Amino acid sequence: MSVTVAAALKKIAVAILTDKDTLKKVCTFIASVFALLFMPLAAMLALFQGDIEFTPEMLEEIAADIDPEELEKLTKVQETVDSIDLAMDEAGMSERSEEAEILYMLALYDCSDEEDFAQRLTDCFEEDQSDYDLIDNVNEEFGTDIDPAEFVMVMSGIRKSTINPYIFQDPYTKNNIDLAAFAKEAYSDDWGYVWGTYGTVLTQKGFESLCEADPTHVGKYEEFIQANWIGRRTADCVGLIKAYMWYNPDIQDIQYGYNSYEDMGANAMFKASTESGPIEEMPDIPGLGVWKHGHVGVYVGDGIIVQAMGTKYGLVKTYVEYSAFTNWFKIPGIYYPES
Repeated sequence: MSVTVAAALKKIAVAILTDKDTLKKVCTFIASVFALLFMPLAAMLALFQGDIEFTPEMLEEIAADIDPEELEKLTKVQETVDSIDLAMDEAGMSERSEEAEILYMLALYDCSDEEDFAQRLTDCFEEDQSDYDLIDNVNEEFGTDIDPAEFVMVMSGIRKSTINPYIFQDPYTKNNIDLAAFAKEAYSDDWGYVWGTYGTVLTQKGFESLCEADPTHVGKYEEFIQANWIGRRTADCVGLIKAYMWYNPDIQDIQYGYNSYEDMGANAMFKASTESGPIEEMPDIPGLGVWKHGHVGVYVGDGIIVQAMGTKYGLVKTYVEYSAFTNWFKIPGIYYPES
């Protein structure tokens, strides 16, 4: 079975978890097309609470019991998703394929038999476009009545809990350009800050373990974290960099220790660098690390730093010239091309 469809299912489940008001609408669709083919909704929700692991092997096992008619329906969905991805890629919009897939599965499934569906959907996307502008284009093209506020709500939930695989130029090479893109995406997705975390979704169970293990840095902010960061991705300052280093493109998620990259603190990472200098002399290379004692950030270009600042701030953007960082450094394990 296709991992692409599995990933789409995961994204839909995230949308459900984000706001229970969308449950009825989304469940109707899932029940008719997806959920009966794979697993009960409860199991899908458990997946996002970290209770079970969703694997291609599990899909193959369940697929053996699928009615041929339903399997044909799923195959059609996969073919449509593939055609959407291809059209978006050819249009230079591959980084927004996720949005197109979600629009198809949550709102345009009944339109997918129309001629040139994938291309028409792709043509609704424009550069520097808001979610509201996108939905206006889609409604006009397909004669639908999608509520833009609902789409924004769903996409907000997905962006906070998933990592867009289309942001990477080369996901299998840990390079400075992709690190900068990863940091900017994490900022746009509104990651939170929790000491000792590295970009995974903060579950209730995981949070309780962190509180118990570190009452100084985590426990004393228990009320704030509970109200603001549960259910979304979180990282501490060096955890933002480790999140990228541990991103496994095969599973499209963060896997602790991936690539055998060392788990190190901010000062240790800076000391392990083979090239560094004072912040005033930093070259304009996106993906450089910036450091002050006990704290690091990522330079993303145009004079801007993305950093996980603190529990009550989350990820923020700051300008180099106004920051308190004292040094720049090339991050160990990151490939920096000569040109």
